[in-house]
Amino acid sequence: MNDQPIQPPRRTRFIDVADRVIRGGRRLGVVGPAQLDKHFLMDQAAAATGLDDFGDRWFERPFDALLESVKHEARLNAAGDFSAMKQFHHVLRDRLYAQMWFKRHPEILARPLKNPVVIVGPMRSGTTRLHRLLASDQRFAHLRSFETISPVPRPEFEDVLAGEKEDFRPKLAARIMKVARLANPRTLSIHPTGPYEPEEELGLLVASMWSMKHDAQWHVPSYAQWCEGENPVEAYRHMANLLRLIGWSQQESSLRPWILKTPQHMLDLPALLEVFPDARLIFTHRDPKQVVGSAASLAWNQTIIYSDHNDPAQTGRQWLGKTATMIERMRAARDAIPRDRMIDVQYDDMETDWRGTMERVYRFLELDMAPAVDGMQRFLDRSARLKRRPHRYSLAEFGLRADEVDERFADYTATYGIPVEGPPAPLRRLVAE
Repeated sequence: MNDQPIQPPRRTRFIDVADRVIRGGRRLGVVGPAQLDKHFLMDQAAAATGLDDFGDRWFERPFDALLESVKHEARLNAAGDFSAMKQFHHVLRDRLYAQMWFKRHPEILARPLKNPVVIVGPMRSGTTRLHRLLASDQRFAHLRSFETISPVPRPEFEDVLAGEKEDFRPKLAARIMKVARLANPRTLSIHPTGPYEPEEELGLLVASMWSMKHDAQWHVPSYAQWCEGENPVEAYRHMANLLRLIGWSQQESSLRPWILKTPQHMLDLPALLEVFPDARLIFTHRDPKQVVGSAASLAWNQTIIYSDHNDPAQTGRQWLGKTATMIERMRAARDAIPRDRMIDVQYDDMETDWRGTMERVYRFLELDMAPAVDGMQRFLDRSARLKRRPHRYSLAEFGLRADEVDERFADYTATYGIPVEGPPAPLRRLVAE
């Protein structure tokens, strides 16, 4: 019997090499030092674009909290702070370009966003699969992966609409994904995707320096705590305007309702419903042991890229607590939502009978499912090809026990009738979590 503790995966040598190269470049003066200062970053983005209107300045509040947490808690390595600067520059540049488009084409902000279908569930609870099944139905509008990475077209995009140029954003997304896979080859097994795959709108909330993406990328507990006390309605308003811009850039009919999803909505349901008052909500549920184990694995595989100081037990506790907060806030917000506006879907039902479960979803949406079935089957076939390796994870590698997770979420699982099994197996093979 092997008594050695289960260890989470190590990062790849690619990151170690990149980190050494950046450090060497800084010593030689050919790579600039990390400058995680808000004014420097905003001035740099303004100089790069020749623009100075960032839109609503609410985003500076979470930006201040995030930068403070990154500088004092994240303990980034050279590759980490280099990529953080690039990420912030990308987000700030997109805010400037977004305001440019809103001024150039005021009709963008007049586009309606009627009756969106919003999937709400914890990380790793089957939201991606449900989202992509619905996105395969042409009666709905959806984001593509390259649009959540780069939601805002560049100034020459009108030439793309005229057929004179090619939109560079899918190629950029492909390059970013290639680098991400080099940095972490487990990416495809955890979240299979491609530039044109349906994707969640998390990047549209990151545009306001808001969202748990930052928690899953860096160790930023004070930022996460700060966010829990804030009302993010302005972030959701900006997200809605970016959806309008994306719909315009897709030349998408504004009559087709959007399919939306990101686990962030569990924390922010009141803000979501203030901005999208006619949203129809699909709540997903899964055994919390699988949710916590898989979420901790996802976060671990991100944070080990950006920092040399990672503790798997700390990651496990963080995502146990984060999952509990998400569920508590979701449950509290549901009390104010009319029952006919929402439906609950079990992960296990999707595993055993996806078609029957989707038929129930379509009855809720008052739509005939028959026209969508072929597209859904094509998605499932494509997803099986994308998911080249199983996602391996366990509670034990993050210092957690099955019984403590069961006890922590006993009321939640009982209230929503969630099937609870034994601890996560070391090997899980899922179509898309």
